[in-house]
Amino acid sequence: MIFTTLAVLIANLIVVSSFGTTSNNVLCEKSRVSNDKISMKIFDWKKRQEFENFQVPDDYVLSVNTISAIPGSRKKFLRVGRGISAGQGKTCGRGMRGQKSRKGNGKGVRAGFEGGQTALYRRLPKFVGKPHKGHTKTVYELIKLEMLNSFEDNSEVDFAQLLEKGIATKANKSRDIFKVVGGSNFGLEEEGVGSVLKAKNLVVKAHAFTESARAAIEAAGGTCVVLSPTRHIPLEQAQAEKAVVVAGNLVRLKELRALKAKRDQAKELAKV
Repeated sequence: MIFTTLAVLIANLIVVSSFGTTSNNVLCEKSRVSNDKISMKIFDWKKRQEFENFQVPDDYVLSVNTISAIPGSRKKFLRVGRGISAGQGKTCGRGMRGQKSRKGNGKGVRAGFEGGQTALYRRLPKFVGKPHKGHTKTVYELIKLEMLNSFEDNSEVDFAQLLEKGIATKANKSRDIFKVVGGSNFGLEEEGVGSVLKAKNLVVKAHAFTESARAAIEAAGGTCVVLSPTRHIPLEQAQAEKAVVVAGNLVRLKELRALKAKRDQAKELAKV
């Protein structure tokens, strides 16, 4: 009786093991076949098919109401706190405890914070002295060369007059210096190649000029007057007035030095 029971158990074990091996082989084969057929889908098939078959019409005009994003370039925002099925339900994917699970600034700490220990920016040695001022780019308010065509011949032009006529818009608060810009085609007479400066003998005042703009203005008999970036007067006049002030300060310094030498000499004579 005992031997019969053992034989039945061994036979069942052999059948189960063989079935398990066969099922594992089948699963592996299915997974291998399914992996071969995997293809990445960035967006749904309807939009993908519509995008692949789309053709730009001949009368298409790019504007605000005709432009659209490429399918797949914009991702829908993640809705959290709307059920546990998506994985961002009750705790919205933040977990249950800790600073990063709190509302407000809890989801992120300030940059450089290391949990209370001495941060890296405090552990590193520092250079002694004042920090050196780095390079700063000079940003101009631009004046296009074609704006000058609204003025009559033999007239003076600056940004204030352009603003008064409504040709230029109000300048940015941080930009109080102006630059006249042109292009490689400015000054050419062929139509459709570039803007042509039609006004003659203009006196244009600005803080800077591009080479093409200067060449176009001077070719039309005009004059480019470079202004001082701080005083907003012609740069040559500002330099001449500065030279006068420097010369006056030098004369005053010499007088003070002579007076000091005379006073020191009188003190020495008094001691004797």
